[in-house]
Amino acid sequence: MGARVAIAERGRPLGSPLSVWLQFRVVPFLVAGLSKLWSYTLRVRREDFGPVEDLVARDQRIILAFWHRRLFMMPLAYPFHRRNDRGEVRGVAILSSDSKDGERSAATWRWFGIHAVRGTASDDGAKALVRMIQAVRQGWDFGITPDGPRGPLMELKPGTLALARKTGAWIIPVSLAFDHSFELKTWDRMVIPFPFATCVIKYGIPYQVPPKAEDGAEAVRLQRAMDDLERWAEGIKHV
Repeated sequence: MGARVAIAERGRPLGSPLSVWLQFRVVPFLVAGLSKLWSYTLRVRREDFGPVEDLVARDQRIILAFWHRRLFMMPLAYPFHRRNDRGEVRGVAILSSDSKDGERSAATWRWFGIHAVRGTASDDGAKALVRMIQAVRQGWDFGITPDGPRGPLMELKPGTLALARKTGAWIIPVSLAFDHSFELKTWDRMVIPFPFATCVIKYGIPYQVPPKAEDGAEAVRLQRAMDDLERWAEGIKHV
């Protein structure tokens, strides 16, 4: 679990040794630890999980697509422990920027066993996509927020569809909701559960993007599926 400071290796100093230790070792450890303790208080239930389990059992790569506001506790949607053909540990990967915030985020996700592919879709989408494709071909699944990292809120960007088309990985729209929660005053209105809430994770129907599929139609398809899940999630807290 040792957090490797990738930015410093690329010649971009992160600060003094003490600052690096605090920001990219201590803070991620504390944040991850608190989040895990928080998650242990939740009562977790999964809906429509069978098709996802079947894909994993058949060693198919999957892409979990969810809106950024549902990111907190989303690691609960991926309860798998996978390995590639060489026996190397594989699981789920995310895209994380090369900024200091991205390094801090990547160091935090490592404590959850989540692999960070470095790059920023908004700054250099082509390079980021190539790295994502390489990760999937190396055996990683992917978790993507199609409206991240800065929005617009719940508006689909093309990266998810491009990754699925190039790799043949199955897109699985997913959302989670809590019966007791609150929203942060952030651009994404991040949803945070109260401790001891019930967490319901709902998976959409898995599908693949044909190589010659029309981009516009596929974008509408995924947008609708994710919007449907968002309406479902919003309804949970009113039940």
